[in-house]
Amino acid sequence: MPSTYLYELKMKVRDYECDLQGIVNNANYQHYTEHTRHEFLLEQGISFADLHARGIDAVVARITMQFKQPLRSKDEFASCMNVRKEGFKYVFLQDIYRLPERTLCNRAKVEIVCLVDGRLTRGVAELDALVPPETRS
Repeated sequence: MPSTYLYELKMKVRDYECDLQGIVNNANYQHYTEHTRHEFLLEQGISFADLHARGIDAVVARITMQFKQPLRSKDEFASCMNVRKEGFKYVFLQDIYRLPERTLCNRAKVEIVCLVDGRLTRGVAELDALVPPETRS
Protein backbone atom coordinates (compact mmCIF):
# COMPACT_ATOMS: atom_id res chain seq x y z
CA MET A 1 0.00 0.00 0.00
CA PRO A 2 1.47 3.37 -0.95
CA SER A 3 2.09 5.62 2.02
CA THR A 4 0.77 8.67 0.19
CA TYR A 5 -1.58 9.38 -2.65
CA LEU A 6 -1.85 12.36 -4.94
CA TYR A 7 -5.62 12.47 -4.39
CA GLU A 8 -8.24 10.85 -2.16
CA LEU A 9 -12.04 11.05 -2.43
CA LYS A 10 -14.42 9.68 0.20
CA MET A 11 -17.72 8.14 -0.90
CA LYS A 12 -20.47 5.87 0.37
CA VAL A 13 -21.99 2.78 -1.27
CA ARG A 14 -25.60 3.27 -2.36
CA ASP A 15 -28.10 0.40 -2.17
CA TYR A 16 -28.70 0.23 -5.92
CA GLU A 17 -24.98 -0.40 -6.57
CA CYS A 18 -25.23 -3.83 -4.93
CA ASP A 19 -26.13 -7.11 -6.61
CA LEU A 20 -28.25 -10.01 -5.31
CA GLN A 21 -25.34 -11.17 -3.17
CA GLY A 22 -25.48 -7.88 -1.25
CA ILE A 23 -22.08 -6.70 -2.47
CA VAL A 24 -21.12 -3.91 -4.84
CA ASN A 25 -21.45 -5.10 -8.43
CA ASN A 26 -18.02 -5.26 -10.07
CA ALA A 27 -18.92 -2.70 -12.76
CA ASN A 28 -19.48 -0.03 -10.12
CA TYR A 29 -15.80 -0.04 -9.17
CA GLN A 30 -15.07 1.37 -12.61
CA HIS A 31 -17.61 4.12 -11.93
CA TYR A 32 -15.90 4.89 -8.62
CA THR A 33 -12.46 5.18 -10.22
CA GLU A 34 -13.76 7.33 -13.07
CA HIS A 35 -15.59 9.65 -10.68
CA THR A 36 -12.38 9.99 -8.67
CA ARG A 37 -10.36 10.97 -11.74
CA HIS A 38 -12.99 13.49 -12.83
CA GLU A 39 -13.18 15.09 -9.37
CA PHE A 40 -9.39 15.26 -9.20
CA LEU A 41 -9.24 17.04 -12.56
CA LEU A 42 -12.07 19.43 -11.65
CA GLU A 43 -10.25 20.39 -8.44
CA GLN A 44 -7.23 21.19 -10.64
CA GLY A 45 -9.40 23.41 -12.86
CA ILE A 46 -9.57 20.91 -15.73
CA SER A 47 -12.91 19.91 -17.24
CA PHE A 48 -13.39 17.08 -19.74
CA ALA A 49 -16.12 19.16 -21.39
CA ASP A 50 -13.76 22.11 -21.85
CA LEU A 51 -11.02 19.87 -23.21
CA HIS A 52 -13.48 18.28 -25.65
CA ALA A 53 -14.66 21.71 -26.83
CA ARG A 54 -11.01 22.38 -27.77
CA GLY A 55 -10.73 19.11 -29.70
CA ILE A 56 -8.90 17.26 -26.89
CA ASP A 57 -10.29 13.93 -25.71
CA ALA A 58 -8.67 11.95 -22.90
CA VAL A 59 -9.92 8.38 -23.36
CA VAL A 60 -9.46 5.13 -21.51
CA ALA A 61 -7.25 2.74 -23.46
CA ARG A 62 -7.03 -0.08 -20.90
CA ILE A 63 -8.24 -0.94 -17.41
CA THR A 64 -7.14 -3.77 -15.18
CA MET A 65 -8.74 -4.38 -11.80
CA GLN A 66 -8.09 -6.68 -8.89
CA PHE A 67 -10.99 -7.32 -6.55
CA LYS A 68 -9.69 -7.90 -3.02
CA GLN A 69 -12.58 -7.52 -0.55
CA PRO A 70 -16.21 -6.64 -1.25
CA LEU A 71 -17.91 -3.39 -0.38
CA ARG A 72 -21.50 -3.58 0.87
CA SER A 73 -24.43 -1.19 1.07
CA LYS A 74 -23.77 1.85 3.27
CA ASP A 75 -20.01 1.15 3.49
CA GLU A 76 -17.93 4.28 3.45
CA PHE A 77 -14.76 4.11 1.39
CA ALA A 78 -11.83 6.14 0.14
CA SER A 79 -10.95 6.12 -3.53
CA CYS A 80 -7.25 6.99 -3.75
CA MET A 81 -5.08 7.63 -6.78
CA ASN A 82 -1.66 8.39 -8.11
CA VAL A 83 -0.73 9.22 -11.69
CA ARG A 84 2.39 8.73 -13.74
CA LYS A 85 3.32 9.22 -17.38
CA GLU A 86 4.61 6.34 -19.50
CA GLY A 87 5.41 7.55 -23.01
CA PHE A 88 2.13 8.79 -24.44
CA LYS A 89 -0.03 7.19 -21.71
CA TYR A 90 -1.22 8.66 -18.43
CA VAL A 91 -1.36 5.78 -15.97
CA PHE A 92 -3.70 6.19 -13.00
CA LEU A 93 -3.03 3.79 -10.14
CA GLN A 94 -6.19 3.70 -8.07
CA ASP A 95 -6.98 1.91 -4.81
CA ILE A 96 -10.29 1.71 -2.98
CA TYR A 97 -10.28 1.19 0.79
CA ARG A 98 -13.21 0.42 3.09
CA LEU A 99 -13.29 2.89 5.98
CA PRO A 100 -12.51 3.31 8.77
CA GLU A 101 -10.07 0.37 8.88
CA ARG A 102 -8.68 1.06 5.36
CA THR A 103 -9.15 -2.49 4.10
CA LEU A 104 -8.04 -2.71 0.47
CA CYS A 105 -11.10 -3.63 -1.61
CA ASN A 106 -10.05 -2.86 -5.18
CA ARG A 107 -6.86 -2.05 -7.04
CA ALA A 108 -7.04 -0.59 -10.55
CA LYS A 109 -4.62 0.50 -13.23
CA VAL A 110 -6.23 2.82 -15.77
CA GLU A 111 -4.32 3.85 -18.89
CA ILE A 112 -5.48 7.04 -20.59
CA VAL A 113 -4.42 8.39 -23.97
CA CYS A 114 -5.15 11.77 -25.51
CA LEU A 115 -6.59 12.44 -28.93
CA VAL A 116 -6.30 15.93 -30.38
CA ASP A 117 -8.74 16.45 -33.24
CA GLY A 118 -9.07 12.68 -33.42
CA ARG A 119 -5.34 11.93 -33.60
CA LEU A 120 -3.25 10.23 -30.96
CA THR A 121 -0.82 12.63 -29.27
CA ARG A 122 1.93 12.34 -26.68
CA GLY A 123 -0.23 14.27 -24.20
CA VAL A 124 -1.44 17.73 -23.40
CA ALA A 125 0.12 20.42 -21.25
CA GLU A 126 -2.79 20.56 -18.76
CA LEU A 127 -2.51 16.86 -17.94
CA ASP A 128 1.29 16.79 -18.11
CA ALA A 129 1.36 19.44 -15.37
CA LEU A 130 -0.50 17.07 -13.01
CA VAL A 131 2.08 14.29 -13.28
CA PRO A 132 4.82 14.43 -10.64
CA PRO A 133 8.16 14.89 -12.48
CA GLU A 134 9.74 11.83 -10.83
CA THR A 135 7.03 9.58 -12.35
CA ARG A 136 7.53 10.49 -16.00
CA SER A 137 9.16 8.06 -18.40
